[in-house]
Amino acid sequence: MPLPYFFEPSVSFTSSHFQLSEETSKHCIQVLRMKSGEALELTNGKGSLYTASIAQEDKRHCTVIIEKETIVPVPEKKISIAISLLKNASRFEWFLEKATEIGVSEIIPLICSRTEHHRFRSDRMQQILIAAMLQSQQSWLPVLHKPIKFATCVSGAMQTQKLIAHCEENRKTSLADIKTENSCLLLIGPEGDFTSQEIASALDNRFEPVSLGNTRLRTETAGIVGATLLSI
Repeated sequence: MPLPYFFEPSVSFTSSHFQLSEETSKHCIQVLRMKSGEALELTNGKGSLYTASIAQEDKRHCTVIIEKETIVPVPEKKISIAISLLKNASRFEWFLEKATEIGVSEIIPLICSRTEHHRFRSDRMQQILIAAMLQSQQSWLPVLHKPIKFATCVSGAMQTQKLIAHCEENRKTSLADIKTENSCLLLIGPEGDFTSQEIASALDNRFEPVSLGNTRLRTETAGIVGATLLSI
């Protein structure tokens, strides 16, 4: 059975003892009723995985002994998804959760011409990523950017492979037929798609147009289909 797994961004191997955050302490001692000597795992979300055991039971300031450090290699493919914000926040949150489970490295919320704005709760979104990372037993937390305008994203993209998925009837390559490079960015538009001007701007900035299939997908579904195809 897997050990209880927690996110502690400041954990390191520089000291044998580490004090858990109040939230993690409460979960270990009050919820799971863990006792001294019981084992758990910690990650800093940056590729480090630590095996530890409880040294001092305290529901607010639990102390553990760090026994082992494992360095998890950086994923070979760095997949970045730039996706339009959605009016329905729960659908965007669903995308964040599933994209993290798939192993996306970077998520860029986009503000496009047809984006219907809603309040972006960065703290809540970050907690969704953390929960999904822990649930899927990963040690790399995706980078979540603040929302940026489409033009800023397109003009500043530094990835070696740049793709845009859209619904206009013109020449596109099926994403399933594309070999993913080590650094890849995929643009996903809002409900109603990118405007013709946005597509033209992306093409001018050397983005390759791609198709996600024969059916028209919701934004969050398109994001997950794209992330899945790129990660294969």
